[in-house]
Amino acid sequence: MQDKLFSLPVVTQISPYLSQRQAGDLPTIVVSHPRVRAAITLQGAHLIAWQPSGEKPVIWLSDKSLFTPGKAIRGGVPICWPWFGPAGEPAHGFARTQPWKLTAHDENEEGVMLTLVLESTPQTLKLWPHEFTLIARFRLGQHCEIELEAYGDFEATAALHSYFTVSDIQGVEVSGLGNSFIDKVNNEQTGSSDGKQRYPGRIDRIFTAPQDCAVINDTSGQRQIEVYHHYHSDVVTWNPGVELSCSMADMANEGYKTMVCVETARISKPMRSAGEKPARLATTFRLRKKAAASEIAGS
Repeated sequence: MQDKLFSLPVVTQISPYLSQRQAGDLPTIVVSHPRVRAAITLQGAHLIAWQPSGEKPVIWLSDKSLFTPGKAIRGGVPICWPWFGPAGEPAHGFARTQPWKLTAHDENEEGVMLTLVLESTPQTLKLWPHEFTLIARFRLGQHCEIELEAYGDFEATAALHSYFTVSDIQGVEVSGLGNSFIDKVNNEQTGSSDGKQRYPGRIDRIFTAPQDCAVINDTSGQRQIEVYHHYHSDVVTWNPGVELSCSMADMANEGYKTMVCVETARISKPMRSAGEKPARLATTFRLRKKAAASEIAGS
């Protein structure tokens, strides 16, 4: 699906590197820049592609993702807000299924910058009784930076629910997660670890004392993805495993094999917004290629 995004017909050419296109039923901002290709749906301010020049896609997107108004997209980087998980309806909040507005954009030789805004409406007030302004900023180039800024008077939980492409989940290890976690697969029991996570089956854990950077070691793909966390309290990692993957209508039966979620989050310590002082949550993705075995042998 990601390759198709960049060949979709242009609806509006916004700037030399930005165009609006239509992914299914969803208006989508497509970035075609010498340094990067990317795409963001206006629904949810949802990053669904990021690919630095010369690299394979970094963001995972299900081939069965629904691009239907009001329906969540499977993959990319959903913005889970103002709650994470089943704390309300819909699950993971309403921000990812609401229409946002592109309010600003800029570009230079290094990449592009986009600002999208979501404000409270009568519909959101029925779901959550707080007025708010939510701003999502994207800086897209050789690195990917996403910053969420929330204005209003409230507490909220949130996550930047990032899905990453890997070659084979059996060869993946994520480090930098810290040594304490809540196991959502095992009745919310707490556990401890060495800060590393592998994926022998379904994994859904909230790490509550993470380091500021998690590293996805993709052994088969010969690369590492660095995920930096800003203004966070937690990091979530998730892979559905074979049984859950087979039960999900918007994921292929073997979809779990090529993805892993590493999510910057505020769950154990909610975001607090007050007056003109916003709450923030942000993440940065960087690619680091691993040296090939032949290079190591010859060094």
